[in-house]
Amino acid sequence: MGGILSLNGSRCCARETYEIAPGEICKRQKVSASSFEDDMRLIPSLPDEISFQILARLPRICYLRVKSVSRAWRNAITSAELFSLRKELGTSEEWLYVLTKVDEDKLLWHALDPLSKTWQRLPPMPMVSFEDESRKGLGSLRMWNVMGSSIRIADVIRGWLGRKDGLDRMAFCGCAVGAVNGCLYVIGGFSRASALTNVWRYDPALNTWSEASPMSIGRAYCKTGILNNKLYVVGGVTRSRGGLTPLQSAEVYDPLTGLWSQIPSMPFAKAQMLPTAFLADLLKPIATGMTSYRGRLLVPQSLYCWPFFVDVGGEVYDPEMDSWVEMPSGMGEGWPARQAGTKLSVTVEGELYSLDPSSSLDSAKIKVYDHQDDAWKVIAEEVPIRDFADSESPYLLASLLGKLHVITRDANNDISVMQADVQNNLNPFPVVSSSLAEDSVSKVESERNLWKVIATKTAGSAELVSCQALGI
Repeated sequence: MGGILSLNGSRCCARETYEIAPGEICKRQKVSASSFEDDMRLIPSLPDEISFQILARLPRICYLRVKSVSRAWRNAITSAELFSLRKELGTSEEWLYVLTKVDEDKLLWHALDPLSKTWQRLPPMPMVSFEDESRKGLGSLRMWNVMGSSIRIADVIRGWLGRKDGLDRMAFCGCAVGAVNGCLYVIGGFSRASALTNVWRYDPALNTWSEASPMSIGRAYCKTGILNNKLYVVGGVTRSRGGLTPLQSAEVYDPLTGLWSQIPSMPFAKAQMLPTAFLADLLKPIATGMTSYRGRLLVPQSLYCWPFFVDVGGEVYDPEMDSWVEMPSGMGEGWPARQAGTKLSVTVEGELYSLDPSSSLDSAKIKVYDHQDDAWKVIAEEVPIRDFADSESPYLLASLLGKLHVITRDANNDISVMQADVQNNLNPFPVVSSSLAEDSVSKVESERNLWKVIATKTAGSAELVSCQALGI
């Protein structure tokens, strides 16, 4: 016997009955089951394996809207499986992340997709809760805040006059940043005169911040470097009972285990060679930069006594030997320095680059280190950077898409990301020519072709703090 299906008529109260054959019931059950399975799939009528292949080929910038299609799509877009597949397919994309300071007390991150020229604002970093701290030590803290920070010297003067100091309002002041294993890390810094052990991790796949394992000691103004997919941290300052103390210690973070481990402290050998105990007590050794190069970590160093910095070369950490050696003299003595003695550099396609701002207030030079000659050599002149004296961080360097990039402020006071084709211009100027006029024309033409602005962003009063390139 067939089943009986009853329907209520829309225009009458009479009940009509229909006889349905058993085979038809089975057929309808199969159709219903198939429809349910399609509803559970990312894309109806396609296996999820194929859907993942499609999603993995979309530009990353599209994920911002694709996540809103459904909960299933959101889970897929934020899954580790999708980004592992992107890596296998060779569709990973590298974005530039720029940290700025606004309103004198707030740090904001923005990400640049260099392919679509689109900027994305990151969620704000979580606020750190602290117990009330003693005001003791703020005087020395204000003296240290000029070490490469974005706090203006005027804030120091206001602090001496008893007004509210910028460091009291801004969390993460003096923090360091690094990028490893597909995530961005913000490390240490100051708050209420205390050096922080906190480490915050930004996951671009989830677009969220989370707290990572803390460092063994609070650090501010420390230097970071990436080597063998691990994050190294050296130097900086911490707070002790006697005030602020420069650190020689170093540690390394493994993102796979989420753990920090100690490595040997920097010897600061040249700081031990000072002729008198008075100078040894007066001049404090500090790390002024850090870069990975040829499988080792380079740490230029200075001796510091406000407002003076004395360059003393640097030291090199070899992870295989787990030891420090003195930096080659040509590298250390010729390393270009910017304001407050900090030494900014970046490694691009195996070459070590730095920017020398000493030529004038409105231009600079790009230098590359020649390890065979142990010397820094100029490969680009007249880098278009404005008003060095007007900002504590007038420029940043980044390795993005296999090219050197300079991030600075343009004539409209906007953030400008400039790409330099230095790899094809290691000898940009002609060696032989028929006349001085031809030399001059060729040099100007080479400089013009060297730089290309790939993106700009309205910045207002925002100041540059740091940047990192990150690919997922």
